[in-house]
Amino acid sequence: MSAVFRRPFAYSLTAFRSDLIAGATVAAIAVPQAIAYALIAGVDPRYGLYSAIIVTIVASLLGSSSHLINGPTNAISLVVFSALAPFTGQVDGYQALFLLGIIAGSMQIVIAALRLGDLTRYVSESVILGFMAGAGLLIAIGQIGNFIGAAKKGSGDQSVLVNTWLTLSQGVFNLRAVGLGVGTIIVVLALHRVITKYKLPRVDMLAGLILASLVAAYFGWSLPSPTGKTIVSVVGAIPAALPSFHLPVINVAWALRLINGSLAIALLGLLEALAVAKSISTYTRQPLNYNRQCLAEGVGNVVGGFFEALPGSGSLTRSAINFQAGAVTRASGVYSGIIVGLVVLALGPYARFIPKSVLAGLLFITAARLIDWKRLNYAIRASRFDAALVAVTAFTAIFIDVEDSILAGVALSIILFLLRASKPGLRELIVGPERVVRERRSGELRQAGLLIYDLEGELFFGAAPQFERLLHDIDAETDRDGATYLVLRLKRTWNPDMVVVEHLEQFLRAAETRGLTVLLAGIRPDLMRIFGNIGLTTWFPSERIFPEEDEAFSATLRAVRHAGELANRHQTAAADQPAATPESVRWDEMNAAYYLV
Repeated sequence: MSAVFRRPFAYSLTAFRSDLIAGATVAAIAVPQAIAYALIAGVDPRYGLYSAIIVTIVASLLGSSSHLINGPTNAISLVVFSALAPFTGQVDGYQALFLLGIIAGSMQIVIAALRLGDLTRYVSESVILGFMAGAGLLIAIGQIGNFIGAAKKGSGDQSVLVNTWLTLSQGVFNLRAVGLGVGTIIVVLALHRVITKYKLPRVDMLAGLILASLVAAYFGWSLPSPTGKTIVSVVGAIPAALPSFHLPVINVAWALRLINGSLAIALLGLLEALAVAKSISTYTRQPLNYNRQCLAEGVGNVVGGFFEALPGSGSLTRSAINFQAGAVTRASGVYSGIIVGLVVLALGPYARFIPKSVLAGLLFITAARLIDWKRLNYAIRASRFDAALVAVTAFTAIFIDVEDSILAGVALSIILFLLRASKPGLRELIVGPERVVRERRSGELRQAGLLIYDLEGELFFGAAPQFERLLHDIDAETDRDGATYLVLRLKRTWNPDMVVVEHLEQFLRAAETRGLTVLLAGIRPDLMRIFGNIGLTTWFPSERIFPEEDEAFSATLRAVRHAGELANRHQTAAADQPAATPESVRWDEMNAAYYLV
């Protein structure tokens, strides 16, 4: 936790100055982004700005990361647009927006209360990469109408692709709007290069927005005519007022229709925020409390819903800027929200001079930056597992539904994880002349009368069928080889449960019946506790159980050595036999060479 919130009176003037500068820098990018993201969501720009005030402040006060900045994000806004599509054109449609934020935030609070924040690690990053790729493409496509200055066609219940096609095929291009959009892109990209080169404050998007708006106003393109129309479509005035408490209409029918969208926002918001927080913590080495951060996300969205704010999450862009600008504590997020509030009070009415094509140009840039091309390519090439997650999530986002893409990606991620976890692996091992346990190569001789196998993977109930088959394969191989000793290494097995342990106990009892001596190596503490709980240690000799205790001399080597000692005892007891078999001689020689030294 940041010092300022753990010890309020220890907050130094130096920390205040650093946080204030960082907060002001973040606010400079938050203002144009908040307006643009509201445009993505299809809602009044003020709700995006209110999110940059309320959600940012609340989440900063309660969060775990010192640098994470919450508020409106392009990905969340796209899900909001999809979730609110059925309410387009309704008189009280905005009430659904506030209800959406409250439901999504409540879900996040429940996740935090149940301490399920750590479970987000089971959702592959490939899901997020796939969603971002699909979302980035949709954002760009959805802004084509604004960019060319054409009136949007289609309805809210139609996909972005269909609406864009109708807009392009039926709309009329406005060359002035296109010129403003292209000019904005050029200015922002040029300023970005200069700012990056000379390490200046990140005001490229704000400067581009202001400059393009001034050009439009100078030529009179954004000024209303006597009929109230403008030459280029503009955002519209934003009231010079701070968000006030508002009790949204609680409509059960609406709530039921918003469940899928709320769940998608809740999951995506947590995954996005935690991913950003973790990425920054790799540089700061700050320990994070995931459940606390989930709580902060949830409370921020719930409070935001009561103050007419667009649902939000952790912003990668603004968080990175906050860190790079020298923020010290979470107070920087609070200062950013306050400064955005002051900007709304002072400059809100001037938003009526902002052309929509200018914001569309900014969104083209943010859409391109939203897609991490390097990591996306890495994920696709890494494995079929990752490539499938990326493809399914991106395809669902583009061609089916944005909110369903998150749910589909998360569901597929969990299913594929369970399928992989339910397939424990089996390797045959030997002990080489160098007294190192290693995998047996094809055609390599085994130790006479001894087999060594390594089981690896999850031992939960889902893995029970595969685990039983592996034990059957081991059983069959000991029969073919004529082995009398078996070392079974369980060092790399995790999360054993009743079903799997029962299969193991049945295998051990059957082995005892037919004269196969089994030694268990690398037993982990959780498995040892289960052995005690089920009474296995009351009949299975404790000297044949070898916990992994000494790294210098592994449990597997100790088990093999003990097998050799047992074999020698057996040979001594059978000394009155006429002659030793070749196998027993080789076994004794190998004891002398490798195990009894």
